[in-house]
Amino acid sequence: MRRYDTDLTPPWKKPQQPAPEVPAEPDLVVEEVGTGFCGAVIRTEKTAEGPTVTLEDRFGKHRVFPLAPRGFMIDGKVVTLVPPGRSARLSGPLLSASGSIAVRDHTARVARAGRIYVEGRHDAELVERVWGHDLRVEGVVVEYLEGVDDLPAVVDAFAPGPDARLGVLVDHLVPGTKEWRIAESVTSAHALVVGHPYVDVWEAVKPSSVGIAAWPRIPRGEDWKTGVCRELGWPADTGAAWRRILDSVRTYRDLEPALLGRVEELIDFVTAPAP
Repeated sequence: MRRYDTDLTPPWKKPQQPAPEVPAEPDLVVEEVGTGFCGAVIRTEKTAEGPTVTLEDRFGKHRVFPLAPRGFMIDGKVVTLVPPGRSARLSGPLLSASGSIAVRDHTARVARAGRIYVEGRHDAELVERVWGHDLRVEGVVVEYLEGVDDLPAVVDAFAPGPDARLGVLVDHLVPGTKEWRIAESVTSAHALVVGHPYVDVWEAVKPSSVGIAAWPRIPRGEDWKTGVCRELGWPADTGAAWRRILDSVRTYRDLEPALLGRVEELIDFVTAPAP
């Protein structure tokens, strides 16, 4: 005979188990269960209606939510956010640096035939810093070109196809520039060339994250990185300057939206199923 649970209370009427309490520390990335809004904690505040938390998503949009029991998710698990200092924070990775849910105990998949190309080593290191987890989960390899002057030939040599798409990230992709004209000459339906407006990928890091008021304007014709070091009073060592900048990047919140959207677009393009 089957054994039936003697408790016949419908599941929706049973009391919910308390969720783990997690302090809403700045930079903690969570998902609000009601709306699916995902963002990093900016601050918590006391209001007449109760405590609230302000979240910032990867595009810089802010939203305020009440600190309701079981109101948020971390790593796919429901939690109760509380004001900082009330509870011990969960250990281990929560969300990836890009804001996506981190996949735990995951072995990197075999690399796809598709690739993402970026202009230089600094671009590749910055993409790895923020999207490295996502790229390993998806099996996407990032390579660098050292410039885009020969991009059409590089694309032809790669021979992108439905099962081997190619995404390219270009610096200073502004209408009318040399980079724009080169990008426009790539016509393969299986290659996507996108870019950000900055002279160098250094500028895609928010000045506030680096601890400066703004990126200085460097006269045309002068080496941009050398000029930045001079104007900021940094040693004339662009390698050390880059390490300083890269070390200031912890999550997507440290990058400008103009770069964030383009990298996400490339990852989606390269990983999309073949038609």
